[in-house]
Amino acid sequence: MTEATPGERVALPCPACSPDLETVHEVLKPGGHVTVRCTDCDHVHKEQLPEETTLQRDVVVSQDGESFTAQVDVPEDADLAVGEEFLLETEEAVLTVRITSLETDEGREEEASVEAVETIWSRAVGNVAVNVTMHPKDGRHDETESFKLQVPGDFEFVVGETEAFGDEEFTVEGIHVRDDAHGYDHKKMDFDGDSAVAKDINRLYVRDESSTAWSAW
Repeated sequence: MTEATPGERVALPCPACSPDLETVHEVLKPGGHVTVRCTDCDHVHKEQLPEETTLQRDVVVSQDGESFTAQVDVPEDADLAVGEEFLLETEEAVLTVRITSLETDEGREEEASVEAVETIWSRAVGNVAVNVTMHPKDGRHDETESFKLQVPGDFEFVVGETEAFGDEEFTVEGIHVRDDAHGYDHKKMDFDGDSAVAKDINRLYVRDESSTAWSAW
């Protein structure tokens, strides 16, 4: 049974003013038979909401350099697009994943109806590993260090701000965002105040601010 919440708007025939055509109704009380009010004539009545038909689709999830396959039920009238996020329930955990590609019988697509989709390709974005390239305080770029940071996907990095993670302390100097990230004017950002959340970042470029001495050995 489709779940409804108070205040939700649904399309139903009204026995008082429109028995043959659907009108907009407001849900007053959820339940097996929901109590609704017609917004055209204010008639209150009870109705059983129609079942929502879903289609099961395979989901390939990329996480920390590895991948696994799961299944998800999607409303059959839904449209999917690269960049959209959804909750995926697996036996091990509930993950937030972002669509990176949609596989249809025509090949990989950016957008497609769920009916046309055979496999949803995605990556986990609830907790992510951010690639970091760090150079010394003195500005030398011939002695850089690369590592990964494990952070929540919504953690924000800002160019010009200093962050500390354990023994690592650094100032963000540049951000390169991922191809599937949306809402950014540029893929590469290096002006103070530019920012991006971790799940959108392909690589961080930072300057070391820790007290650990650098060595060529």
